[in-house]
Amino acid sequence: MAVWGMDEAGPYQAIPQPGMHWQPVGRPARYPHEHVRHGTAKMLTLFHPATGQVRVKGVTSCPNVVLHAWLETELLAILDALPPANILPEDDNRAGWEHWQAGLSVKPTLCDNLPPLQLLLVMDNLAGHLTQRLVVWLFEHGIMPLYTPLGGSWLNMTESIQRILADRALAGQTPANQAELIDWLEATARAWNADPTPFEWGGRRQLRRQRAYQRRHPLGGSGACTRKPIRRRVQFMDQWRHSGQVTH
Repeated sequence: MAVWGMDEAGPYQAIPQPGMHWQPVGRPARYPHEHVRHGTAKMLTLFHPATGQVRVKGVTSCPNVVLHAWLETELLAILDALPPANILPEDDNRAGWEHWQAGLSVKPTLCDNLPPLQLLLVMDNLAGHLTQRLVVWLFEHGIMPLYTPLGGSWLNMTESIQRILADRALAGQTPANQAELIDWLEATARAWNADPTPFEWGGRRQLRRQRAYQRRHPLGGSGACTRKPIRRRVQFMDQWRHSGQVTH
């Protein structure tokens, strides 16, 4: 089952951006003294954590007519690249769809005729993502939308790639207008896709935490721990007896 995350980042302003940058010695960067705004841009993002591939589009505004048109085009391209879906009996196929609705407080009504489920799309619960037209379109194309907080952990990875791309594209730069913002964001995404990094939960950070926890000594009945083992009472009494401070 393919799992993709969708999110919108921004707005990013066409003003001097904070961050490190190279300057000749003795010639530090000088920002303009006028506080002039040259517009903003947003970044629409589809992210596939298993491969690290990201699909990005920069826009100046993001109404539903813009978001839905881009989302449908990209999702159709993603579906075309997937292997053929397994054809299941109708009852089993519907059960597979309903499985992903288990535990939801609000369950979108599934269509009467459902295609094979091919893709999970994790989104936040903005009003534009809940429109009937979009949800029905997703169902008709074998896509199950999952909204936060159910898919919140997976959506966090999409937000992470957005921060990485924005930092690489804009940190220390001074975009002159919205077009430069969009060009830099999309160019950074293309460079990322040339050598993408798959995302997974835990990874090296979780392993470091596990090793650090193994080097500590848990305390019974709580999540606390100590860096040194606590001396047991029996051992303490044995040492006290051998020191001659206890008489029988």
